[in-house]
Amino acid sequence: LLVLIHEFGHFIAARIFGMRVEKFYLFFNPWFSVLKVKRKDTEYGVGWVPFGGYVKIAGMVDESMDREQMRQPPKPDEFRSKPAWQRLLVIGGGVLMNLVLAVAIYIGISAVWGEKYIANRDVAYGYAFSPLGVEIGFRNGDRILAVNGKQVERVKDVFFEIVLNDRAEVSVLRGEDTLTVAIGPEHKAAFLSAQEPLLVPRVPFVVEKVMPSGGADNGGMLAGDVPVAVIVAGDSASVREAIPMQFYDEFTAAFARHRGRTVELAVQRDSAGVALTRTLTVPVDTMAMIGVQIASLEKLLSITHVEYSFFAAFPAGVRRTGVEIANYWRQFKLIFNPSTKAYKSLGGPIAIASIFPSYWSFEEFWRLTAFLSIVLAVMNILPIPALDGGQMLFIFVEIVTRRKPSDRSMEIAQWIGMIILFGLIAFALKNDIFRFFIN
Repeated sequence: LLVLIHEFGHFIAARIFGMRVEKFYLFFNPWFSVLKVKRKDTEYGVGWVPFGGYVKIAGMVDESMDREQMRQPPKPDEFRSKPAWQRLLVIGGGVLMNLVLAVAIYIGISAVWGEKYIANRDVAYGYAFSPLGVEIGFRNGDRILAVNGKQVERVKDVFFEIVLNDRAEVSVLRGEDTLTVAIGPEHKAAFLSAQEPLLVPRVPFVVEKVMPSGGADNGGMLAGDVPVAVIVAGDSASVREAIPMQFYDEFTAAFARHRGRTVELAVQRDSAGVALTRTLTVPVDTMAMIGVQIASLEKLLSITHVEYSFFAAFPAGVRRTGVEIANYWRQFKLIFNPSTKAYKSLGGPIAIASIFPSYWSFEEFWRLTAFLSIVLAVMNILPIPALDGGQMLFIFVEIVTRRKPSDRSMEIAQWIGMIILFGLIAFALKNDIFRFFIN
């Protein structure tokens, strides 16, 4: 869908300005095509290499490297014969269509489902932090008041505001005290390479589901149980002490200390409307897990749900697109700062697949499709010759200097751009393999 929409942007702009479009392909087709059909002057087809797609416009130096055509005298219906502003719109048509698609999807999402999010102010129990966060100065239970003096509305934006600023002064409420945790650029690389998130909303331990044959199942735990304490040996062998706990992060820390052994838990279980406390002996595996799924954040914290009328959905969709573009661009810029090591987070097809949930949801499908459409637009606007941004850069130079680059220089630039592009693809695939199969 995203590739077809992008290439359709080039195709329709070229047709509007009277340019001859020779090919319109989904995927690439070196040597042969899976499917092709000719309509008037255009061959429509599906290639066998399942990456991207392309539109071949007559008289244009592109990845086809059709030197024979470029050696012929220019024809009126060729790309090279048209004014610079028309060529600029044709090249930018793909990016424009991806942005239009993202806006349209976000408008639809706003109209049908509205917006649901956890507000930072509604994180009633504060946040639980990774060991890295604790090392920097946070404490489990801290409530975040502001980042660099600015209040953050949504939980999902807190991490972005901390990491995407060069320096972050995070104001936190710890008990009755207001403190400041300072985070410098030297912490960014550690944040971005960490295997676990810097912070998550702190929640009570409420068992949603018990995995068959896991430690919790073997220990007699049931869905709906609420662990309230860990029972440990006291000062003498005959004395056992119950250490009260409430939050999931407290119990996971206790499980880590009992890795590969058993742990005694006091759990509250609702029985005919009466809360009874039971003691269970639960095996803990070597990964410090007991085999349960806890209740979702939506069930444990207050959810803000904003609904939009049909007409209100339009500005909401435009605003949401703008926010997503700004956030993605801020993340993407980190790649060009080697000290952050953000380049290690580049991913390919496997990384893209991994961001989709394991269950089917139309809302999630369309939300991620809109996001990936923005990613495609941003990536294509980069000034790399093999991408739309590189072609647009040459046209801008032509407009400013009033001199058109030679076909030979365009061919050389295209080759350089393709080498860079394939290098990026190979690097992303390498990251995929190491991230999901080796590490």
